[in-house]
Amino acid sequence: MARFLVDRGYASDHAFALQTLREIPYAKWREYNAADTVRFYALRLREAGMIKMSPQDLMAQWANWRFVDELKKELKG
Repeated sequence: MARFLVDRGYASDHAFALQTLREIPYAKWREYNAADTVRFYALRLREAGMIKMSPQDLMAQWANWRFVDELKKELKG
């Protein structure tokens, strides 16, 4: 993913992109509200210059919570 970010021009330094991706706590997704989490990390990535979309635009265009909602229901049972 870090190489993809550099190749597409979202990040200029591979080491920085890799470090950023390693520090994102992906394993804690069940503890967070999905929409709030996406907004938070989208804002951080935008501040770092890794994405150009605003968090609101990203949510409107790319977020589909049906899968996450169904997965949470399945994992509770």
